[in-house]
Amino acid sequence: MDWHLAKALLEWQVELGVTEAMTDAPIDRFAEVDEAPRPAAAAPQPAPATSIDPVAEAARMAGAAADLPALAEALAAYPHCELRKGARNCVFADGNPAARVMIIGEGPGREEDQRGLPFVGQAGRMLDQMFAAIGLARNAPAPESALYITNTVPWRPTGNREPTPEELAMLRPFLMRHVELAEPDLLVLMGNVACQSVLGQRGILKLRGQWQTVLGRPALPMLHPAYLIRNPDAKREAWADLLSLKARLREQP
Repeated sequence: MDWHLAKALLEWQVELGVTEAMTDAPIDRFAEVDEAPRPAAAAPQPAPATSIDPVAEAARMAGAAADLPALAEALAAYPHCELRKGARNCVFADGNPAARVMIIGEGPGREEDQRGLPFVGQAGRMLDQMFAAIGLARNAPAPESALYITNTVPWRPTGNREPTPEELAMLRPFLMRHVELAEPDLLVLMGNVACQSVLGQRGILKLRGQWQTVLGRPALPMLHPAYLIRNPDAKREAWADLLSLKARLREQP
């Protein structure tokens, strides 16, 4: 058979619909599968790194601080809060650490972040005026007339937003240790964020003026000075709370 005839026969088979070439002997396709090369075993993968619980790590670092300077260093070194990446300063505290009254605010604003101190902006000036009306000041040397001030979070949230529940939770151990080391007689919780962090509650308009207990000491929720700037009519409620605080200081041994 010459190639011309072979070509003609092949074209004729294609026209008839032949799509596969057949051999004289049958082919065992199952045997082909069994004889196929098996893939090499995958190399063992290294065990994943143990994830760190940021709240537990905060509790460990805060608990190891024996005094306020050590706590400030531990807080500044805490690496797990994203807030620190957008902040200029770690805002720890201001005022007299021996003060009978400790104020817990929300978070640093722009001016607080720049200066590294809590309550130094417009709201801070309002706060100073409020407490001066009952004879308390952050720069007073005597504990009975002094204030000690901190925040729920030490780094400014971007855009002055509120800290998230996750951020509050991971930084709460530092805040609670701060209260333990400062040992104030009374706490003042300024605004919703402070109440959320310390009490686990929000709704400052209902909470304000209602004494609570935190770490075995009285705590008074109050309206934040920034709220009073926006809502001057609420200063009447703030004044009532200040008088309640003054009376409690007289009663508290």
